[in-house]
Amino acid sequence: MQTIIQDGDPVLRETAKPVPVEEIASPAIQKIIADMKEALSVAPDGVAIAAPQIAVPLRIFVVAGKVFAENGTSPDLVFINPEIISLSEETQSMDEGCLSVHGSFGMVKRSLRARIKGYNEKAGETQMEGEGLLAQIFQHEIDHLNGILFIDKAEKIQNIKPHDA
Repeated sequence: MQTIIQDGDPVLRETAKPVPVEEIASPAIQKIIADMKEALSVAPDGVAIAAPQIAVPLRIFVVAGKVFAENGTSPDLVFINPEIISLSEETQSMDEGCLSVHGSFGMVKRSLRARIKGYNEKAGETQMEGEGLLAQIFQHEIDHLNGILFIDKAEKIQNIKPHDA
């Protein structure tokens, strides 16, 4: 089981390295992607995860399929070497948390729409535009890949202790 590392681990503050496109299909990169999907699948409040959150400083993030599924399930989406190619000028402060800053929440000003490009897990070029939550996820996860945590940008940070089960 993959452990999601927490704020204070230096890998979260590193700029993640690009994945050579010819290595995307390699067993090593595919294992990292599988590990990320597994870590995300057992985090009930998680909607996405970046490779640095499992101590791998590579430019990969995964968005949980539940973000896209209105009823039922959708597959997780993988983005490798993602780049933001456009952001809307319209912004909004949005409530945000992070699996690597567990129990903290704050308001982060994000663009309401974001378009990214990169590669999928089969090394195919991909582009996607997101609005609302998906745009927020794109910006949050690319921040992770640049060594930035949401608490660096957030206002009104609250620490909420998890309830005992």
